Amino acid sequence: MNVYPPGFKPNTQIGLPAHYDPGYFGSLIQNVNGGLQLNYKQKWINLDMPSNVFFIKIGDHAEVLTNGKYKSPMHRVILNNEVRRISVATVHGPSLDTFVKPAPEFVGESHPPAYRGMIYKDSLEANGYHEIDGKSCMAQLRL
Repeated sequence: MNVYPPGFKPNTQIGLPAHYDPGYFGSLIQNVNGGLQLNYKQKWINLDMPSNVFFIKIGDHAEVLTNGKYKSPMHRVILNNEVRRISVATVHGPSLDTFVKPAPEFVGESHPPAYRGMIYKDSLEANGYHEIDGKSCMAQLRL
């Protein structure tokens, strides 16, 4: 569970820095609308997500599995100047010993593998999964 206090300057204070999530997908539910931003074409866009609704997003390892067809988005949280934001976020991935690589259905003559395979646990450790630093494991997996 994440608890973000009200900020002092609306829509400018960072509650959680920009980052990517590992795994196949992530899910999020929050108590208020607002606060979550996605980076799209180098611009931050506010995600209009009603309270108590599940938001599902693609994770880094789904990007690998689909050979880049589906992208893992960079995202962050900004503070609301009026209300406290509470969210519950989870990351869903394979078992730690799974070798994740582009699935054959997403690879072909016109779409060669864009990522090398790696054991899920190794990619988490190499990326410092316990740190939020704006980095994605994609850098270590791209060919």
